[in-house]
Amino acid sequence: MTAQGTGTSPDGLPPLRDIIRSLRLSAKKSLGQNFILDLNLTRRIARAAAPLESVTVIEVGAGPGGLTRALLLEGAGRVVALERDDRCLPALEMIAARHPGRLSVHMEDALDADWPNLVGGMSSDIVIAANLPYNIATRLLIGWLETEPWPPWWSRMLLMFQKEVAQRIVAEPATKAYGRLAVISQWRTQPRVVMTLGPEAFTPPPAVASAVVEFVPRAKPEPPCSVVTLGRVTAAAFGQRRKMLRQSLKSLEVEPAELLTAAGIDPQQRAEQLAVTDFARIARLLDAAAGKR
Repeated sequence: MTAQGTGTSPDGLPPLRDIIRSLRLSAKKSLGQNFILDLNLTRRIARAAAPLESVTVIEVGAGPGGLTRALLLEGAGRVVALERDDRCLPALEMIAARHPGRLSVHMEDALDADWPNLVGGMSSDIVIAANLPYNIATRLLIGWLETEPWPPWWSRMLLMFQKEVAQRIVAEPATKAYGRLAVISQWRTQPRVVMTLGPEAFTPPPAVASAVVEFVPRAKPEPPCSVVTLGRVTAAAFGQRRKMLRQSLKSLEVEPAELLTAAGIDPQQRAEQLAVTDFARIARLLDAAAGKR
């Protein structure tokens, strides 16, 4: 099967299901793979990342190229696809041949990627779009959210997660889902769920529903603080979320009651009662005490 196949897909390539069959591909659970075979659905996802003209899209976990094809069909200026499963390379090469000069493929693990080097020299408008491998999705997200300097090298992210993870990202205070992921995500970006998908959208169907989340970076997260310090504060606070903050923050090696009072926060409150800005104020005071800001 070649790039000049006579399939019925809009890009002139055979349907993804046929390509997967011809290559004898099967999703590997160890790699967190679940393929979306419906090009109409992947194009909906790609359109959620619009506008894509003159944009460089970084795609993590491209697999056999379902979303890759959609991004190119929807007008992405260039797609840089990362994939660690070399079984998928023939399918991605087929797409690259169909779209000369618009797709480059890097066979590497996204967790080990040198992002500044990878995106060096690219246009300033870089979008990360991915059906993320669920077993590493949160680790990748935290890495992108902790990017320094800020604003980051990416202008937007459109990422698919398990629905439960997506709900944690956009959760509000005083809810069960509210935690460290919500605080860091919402302090540095404006996240919103743009689409939900049932298990039947994937092959093989996962045990849970999924959701696509858009992240738009805040130019100047407020109040300013070190994202590393914010991570320490939220890890301590939510690590013992049933305890009052005067107890849970003791691992920060400061007197919690004094710190919280200085931040204008009742030491008897629990982590889930605090707003995102409350955590940032605590982190800012810690930074000031350490001479970081």
